[in-house]
Parts: sequence; C-alpha cells; structure tokens
Amino acid sequence: MSSTASATVARKSRIFLVDDHPLVREGLANLINQQDDLMVCGEAEDGAEALSRIGAARPDVALIDISLKNESGLELVKNLEARFPLVALIVLSMHDEALYAERALRAGARGYVMKRETTKSVLTAIRRVVEGDVYVSERFVNVMARRLGSSRRAAANSPVELLSDRELEVFRLLGQGRSTSQIAEDLHLSLKTVQVYCARAKEKFAVHSLGELLRAAIRWEDATHVK
Repeated sequence: MSSTASATVARKSRIFLVDDHPLVREGLANLINQQDDLMVCGEAEDGAEALSRIGAARPDVALIDISLKNESGLELVKNLEARFPLVALIVLSMHDEALYAERALRAGARGYVMKRETTKSVLTAIRRVVEGDVYVSERFVNVMARRLGSSRRAAANSPVELLSDRELEVFRLLGQGRSTSQIAEDLHLSLKTVQVYCARAKEKFAVHSLGELLRAAIRWEDATHVK
C-alpha cells in the first residue's frame, strides 16, 4: 500500500463494552461496528472480566453499565480509572443523571449517557470523549447550573444527596428488594459493613428503623428507574 493510500485509512477508535446483559452488548456492538471511525475491541459482563481483559484489548473508550449485577458500577469506574488512566470511561445508566452523573464524573468517568437516550447520543458521547472532552446531556448541564446557586438548599432538601457512593449503592440495592446479607454478597462486603452503611443512611434520612429506610429506598428506586 502506498503512503498516500495509507494516509487515507483513518485509525478507528477502539471501544470496550461492560454490561451484564448480552443483548445490550450485542446491540451496542452492532451500532458501534457500523461506524466508519469506531470498532468494538472487547467485551465483559462484569467488573472482574473488565479488569482482566481491558489491558490486552487496549481500548480508547470503555462503555460501562453502572448497574452491573452483584457489584457497584461506581467502584468499577474508580478501579478502571486507577489502573487504566488512558482509557476514557463512559457510564451508561438507567438512573436519573441528576444524582448519578455527578458521582460518576467524580469517580473518573468522562461521560454519562442515560439508556433511554437515542443511539445518536451514545455515538456522540464516544466521539466527544475520544476528542478529550466530557459528555453529559444538556439537561444535566442545566441541573448543575441551578445547583450552583442553591447547593446548600438542595443538599438539605434531599437526603439522597448526602449519601456517600457506597451508602448510595446499598440504598439502591435495598430499593431493589435485596436483603442486607444479599447486599453484602453482591458488593463483596462484610454484613457488618453493610449494616454500618444502613445505619448512616438512616441518620441521613432521619428514620429509626431498617423498615422505614427500606420504604424510602423502594420509593426512590421506583421514582428514578427508567421505565
């Protein structure tokens, strides 16, 4: 191949997929591989697979489902950012970005895409972070702008805002009907540690029993889950 011909062949950006639903991975792979400038270089169904495969796959971008089964997507983002700092991380989520997007960005993600958004948004997010930018929706930008003027009031009015990342993961799983022992297994924590997170969450919600916290978690999960 001549040097002129070589120059016309642009390098495709390499994308790694992390999602515990095979059909979702297949759909994303089909979408990405149809693009002239993008290609899927690997997949994983959980955090352990992602951590073991990404090094060899050498992706430019990793798309990560924040609600992976039996583990915290936020913790995976932190681990990947620490081990593979050159890989741009984009979080895919079914949860309201008003809460999770900020946490994901703090954890090291470069983009946040709601699963209910169009496929065009996914492609835009990928191309944006490949260029070195950050991607969030215009709606989230507006939310953050409003918060700049009322951050104290917002925090005081929303107990969920006061939860740490780990407390939020425990709270979310409670809302999905998981018991404390199941949550401990899911997040690879001791039962005592989960109970401590629950106790802290009860204080922040100003409730006195696990049952009251559970009802609050179910209401929140139902309100923020994309139908």
